[in-house]
Amino acid sequence: MPPVVIVGGLHSDARQAAVARLLADVPGSVVLHHDLATATAGTVVRTVRDATGLLSAGEAPLVNDCACCALREDLVPELERLADAGTVPLAVVELWDSVEPKAMAEVVTAGGFTVTGVITAVDPALVLPYLGNGDDLAEGGLAAAATDQRTVADTFARQLEYAPVLAVVDSPEADDEDRELLAQLHPTARQVPIGHGDLAGSAPDLARAALAGFDVEAAAAAQHPACALLPAEADAHGVTTLVWHRRRPFHPERLYAALEDLTCAAARSRGRFWLADKPDTLLHWDAAGGALCVEGAGPWLASLPDAAWEMVPPVRRAAAALDWHPEHGDRCQHLVFTSPGLDRDGLARLLESCLLTDAEYAAGPGAWKRLPSGFDTLLEV
Repeated sequence: MPPVVIVGGLHSDARQAAVARLLADVPGSVVLHHDLATATAGTVVRTVRDATGLLSAGEAPLVNDCACCALREDLVPELERLADAGTVPLAVVELWDSVEPKAMAEVVTAGGFTVTGVITAVDPALVLPYLGNGDDLAEGGLAAAATDQRTVADTFARQLEYAPVLAVVDSPEADDEDRELLAQLHPTARQVPIGHGDLAGSAPDLARAALAGFDVEAAAAAQHPACALLPAEADAHGVTTLVWHRRRPFHPERLYAALEDLTCAAARSRGRFWLADKPDTLLHWDAAGGALCVEGAGPWLASLPDAAWEMVPPVRRAAAALDWHPEHGDRCQHLVFTSPGLDRDGLARLLESCLLTDAEYAAGPGAWKRLPSGFDTLLEV
């Protein structure tokens, strides 16, 4: 079976440049692409091509009125057909604009194929505009299903943060601030520069990255709110990342009242937190494009009986152990805000004001649970 590399991203010109780069660097490689733009007509258009042009084209019907579901069901059989040919050294899965790589990497792996790389293609000049775009995907014709309620901003953020490799086009419109923002949003990513369609003389760095290896389970763990690998403190070229870490719980009403200001304070913010009235629930913070998603992500390990720890993945136990507090266990506030022009001091003061006061904290957990909750509606408790 040929190794599989997944190339995605909402920046379609950058994505196509990355795919062209791979075709040029790996002779005989083949690109499989599903175009979801025809989903409103009830089908998904599949194309297979190599460096010389189109090899085949076909259609797949929607599954449960969902274009992404059709992609999932059609992708592995098409890869199997390529594998049967026996002459393909690399299968490139080029995702449609709004398709997120995590789901597709897991589908391909479950189908018995080896994903050797996941690449998100990026134009640095477009990072801030896309992170600030709170429009629904449906408004731009990018929704993958009638029920798709994702926004441009949150979709782009997940595409960017999941991939260990970023194919970065040489954009004349990008400046130092744009490049710094990209670096702070995903500091552990390997950035591979690619040209705007000019393939002459380019070193095959992207091909090496595509074949370097990829761990689907580790990538999923790195995105899970309980053990996510979040950005570190940084401040350069007008871009700041504030890492805010505290042990004391939030006062639910004061935090709820501050949500709009906190959400709008940064281009991107994410992390985990806990509320005084819900001490057992690990809450996930995920904000981009001026919109915030808060949801429960299961229990804190400190709230579980010892016997239940055996059912917790080792990476989760390790993350908790590294950050264990004698009183609160793994419960903590760990929020990260990244943005150009971030008001670091003002943001930190606002966050501090949402914690329990000394008197409230001293009253103890029994009193905390009786605090009026502002989050029941938001969390649909």
